[in-house]
Amino acid sequence: MDEYNQAAALDPTNSDYKLAADLARSHAVTALIQTAVKDRIRGDTAGERAALARGLELDPRNIEVSEHLYELADDSIRSESKPLYEQAASRIGGPVELLPATGLHSFHVHSSARQVIPQVFKAYGLDCTLDDSVHSGNLRLDVDDASFDQAMRVLSLLTNTFYVPLDPHRAVVASDTTDNRKRFMRQVLETLYLPGMNKDDMGEVGNLAKNVFEISSATLDQDSGTITIRAPETTVNAFNSTLRDLVDGHNQVMLEVRIIQLAHTSQRQTGVTPPQSVSAYNIYAEEQSILNANQSLVQQIISSGLASPGDTLAILGILLASGQVSSSLFSNGIAVFGGGITQSAFSPGGFTGNLALNSADTRELDRLELRLGDGEAGTVRSGTKYPIQTSSFSSLSPTVPSIPGLTGAGSSSALSSLLSGLSSAVPNIPQVQYQDLGMTLKVTPKVMRDNDVALTVDLKIDALSGSSINDNPILDSRTYSGVVTLPEGQGAVIASELDSQQSKAISGTPGLSEIPGLSNLTSNNVQNTGSTLLIVITPHVIRGTQDAGHTPMLRIDKSTNVH
Repeated sequence: MDEYNQAAALDPTNSDYKLAADLARSHAVTALIQTAVKDRIRGDTAGERAALARGLELDPRNIEVSEHLYELADDSIRSESKPLYEQAASRIGGPVELLPATGLHSFHVHSSARQVIPQVFKAYGLDCTLDDSVHSGNLRLDVDDASFDQAMRVLSLLTNTFYVPLDPHRAVVASDTTDNRKRFMRQVLETLYLPGMNKDDMGEVGNLAKNVFEISSATLDQDSGTITIRAPETTVNAFNSTLRDLVDGHNQVMLEVRIIQLAHTSQRQTGVTPPQSVSAYNIYAEEQSILNANQSLVQQIISSGLASPGDTLAILGILLASGQVSSSLFSNGIAVFGGGITQSAFSPGGFTGNLALNSADTRELDRLELRLGDGEAGTVRSGTKYPIQTSSFSSLSPTVPSIPGLTGAGSSSALSSLLSGLSSAVPNIPQVQYQDLGMTLKVTPKVMRDNDVALTVDLKIDALSGSSINDNPILDSRTYSGVVTLPEGQGAVIASELDSQQSKAISGTPGLSEIPGLSNLTSNNVQNTGSTLLIVITPHVIRGTQDAGHTPMLRIDKSTNVH
């Protein structure tokens, strides 16, 4: 960038240096933004701030740098501690938890379940209300030095019950059945947004909620990309944590796609074109023809004494010198042979020397950036849509129903003539399908364990062939499919020769121009036309959730017993 700026300062009239400097500045700012994104993922705020500051210094008007600076400012604001009342205001209210008395207790009782359960709760300073579903069967409880959680776990196994806190010191106990859990457990309704997920991934999230977390009330909305669940708060929290890990666990890749189209046209014409024709004529006949066509001028020359009446050559020379008479026979010179009345002449054509070169090079550049998830396909199209008629609809009859005032002329003679013109025509409605012409590139990235990126590339190029069948154009199609694995930051190049033509024409004397060696002296017209397409795909992993290298293997020693 600095060198191009220096070149632009030395030669201000050359605008290419200024454009090259701007392009180099854009590439440098893009590289700094990518560095800042990587630092943001790693949690390096200082590195992110330094990279964005350098990018803003290079291009103060860059919108992307400004947006990333806004994000950095938002992160700083969110990291600040909030007042206690503001933190409490952001929550509706947490779950009710019991506050049992601290200490360990021992139980050795043999009685009915409806008597043992209140006794255990009372030992820890709590009251409980038994539901009618709790059975009154006898049981034997023998526990030494148990905490509240341990005692409740043993009691629930013995009595097949569960409890729900009503406040910090009271709880209701019911038989552990599905209906009772739906009846007593507090339900939480929450709508979760699933950003960047396709329909298949959203379906898997729905199956996860129903089959793994046993959330029966889970409604999936494919259009808005949300899932609404209703379940106990502990289940909802566990589902949120699992879903958060799934969303954050997706790798993200930014593909930098550069499309370069090179076109070259060259036309070279060299050599000498000899005369292609020779004109032969009789001198006496041509003289008499010119004199007869200009009798008035001949009489003026003789009467003025410039030439005698029998000196035809002098009269002819005076006519040609005066400019009053011209002939194409004298434009290229003549060669005389013979004598008398049979004296003749021939006039060869002109010689043409060719030394011409016409060369043109064109370059078309396009640069795109695709941000894709791991395994997500991205498509780039460049070209036009060409209409192709697939079918046509016709009524097959020019007749229309007679409706006075509408299909009939009524009282107007002008409408009568208009109606007759419309009725004699058969309406024909074409059906058109638009075909994509140009390049269609589909790329699917897959991040490997060592942060290499495997790219599945599908390239298709469609163009008109120039011929047709039944007025339908014939399309030329080229396709390429392949998989390439390359390290992050390195590019894969796909080259395609779109068009290549060469033509050669020789102008010369038949037979002589075909002799090897002499053909180079005649006029040669050589035309070369070529067009090449280059596609450079460079992947950048902007979110990598897998550690580099292989996962360490767990070695198990079978000679050691583990309990």
